[in-house]
Amino acid sequence: MNIGIDKIGFATSQYVLNMNDLACARGAEPEKFSIGLMLDALSITPISEDIVTLATTASHDILTEQDKADIDMVILATESGIDQSKAASVYVHSLLGIQSFARSFEIKEACYAATAALNYAKLHVSTNPDSKVLVVASDIAKYGIGSAGESTQGAGAVAMLVSSNPRILTFNDDNVAQTRDIMDFWRPNYSTTPYVNGIYSTKQYLDSLKTTWAEYQKRHQTDLKDFAAMCLHLPFPKLALKGLNKLITKNLPEQNKTQLLANFEHSIAYSRKVGNIYTGSLYLGLLSLLETSDTIKAGDKIGLFSYGSGAVSEIFSANLVEGYKAMLKPSRLLDLDKRSPLSVTEYEKLFYEEADLDEEGSATFNNYKTGSYRLKGIEQHQRIYIKNED
Repeated sequence: MNIGIDKIGFATSQYVLNMNDLACARGAEPEKFSIGLMLDALSITPISEDIVTLATTASHDILTEQDKADIDMVILATESGIDQSKAASVYVHSLLGIQSFARSFEIKEACYAATAALNYAKLHVSTNPDSKVLVVASDIAKYGIGSAGESTQGAGAVAMLVSSNPRILTFNDDNVAQTRDIMDFWRPNYSTTPYVNGIYSTKQYLDSLKTTWAEYQKRHQTDLKDFAAMCLHLPFPKLALKGLNKLITKNLPEQNKTQLLANFEHSIAYSRKVGNIYTGSLYLGLLSLLETSDTIKAGDKIGLFSYGSGAVSEIFSANLVEGYKAMLKPSRLLDLDKRSPLSVTEYEKLFYEEADLDEEGSATFNNYKTGSYRLKGIEQHQRIYIKNED
């Protein structure tokens, strides 16, 4: 049975911060971000946008009423959860109007979680061929003002509908995963921003890629020349480029090397304008590749490297199916250019804004721009979401 991704949707904030402006405000050379990180802009969220609104908007854009009737599982992968008990997927399920008899739950392992969710979805569909599973990776990457990680923030959600006989790509049963207990990036319950051992984390990312790839090659007797493209987790694009270059060996034919590097550039086109979206970063790269590359084609094999700090990594592959381009949105780069630009002062104001709860645990928010859904406020400690009027 062929199982894979039938539809992909994406949503990000309606506000954007230009990296040149941030560099100027922080006394850094613009090239430090544009070349050193390969980032041009960051999506910035107001208080009325969160992982639920992003996830619901990304899903709303791709689902039909028939999809909502067929979906029997909703999985939301995130590392910026809004509640220690209630899964964000339950809100998404309700806001979208998905049929009641569906499982809904949240899954966590840093930026790796969406890959685990896709594996779970694949297993579910394999035993329930008529099922559809909605997998959403939704996160807001937020670091301290002036911190080392500030320039790698971002926000967004990638929604993927997993089914049999998919119209975009089919998964190959070749997953190889690795777990190692390390402290490269973590966020305790009492902290609103993460703790990062930056240099150590980049070394762990690259070493996990190297060792997982070696095991993948050993198990499946394969080489880079078998892939039309490699999509890698994108905490920032320059790190992924370093990773890809480590995989490219001297005996790889020049034609294959050229193709892989060209398609890598296509895979980072969206992330350059959005920044780090944690669990969705790998899949935003995949979507960017599919929508901006004019050299990949049906039947091509795409490699994917997933990494989540802490740390879990995984390499797997998928093949594009005939007609996949009809399921995509080639105008997405133009949509990203429609976001409202923020000055650094405006960005910092949004960054520091928090819910001002009254004695009953209620608060209302300013009417900022959001996607199709927004967080209206909090009533007696309960989050109130609404759909924006068209």
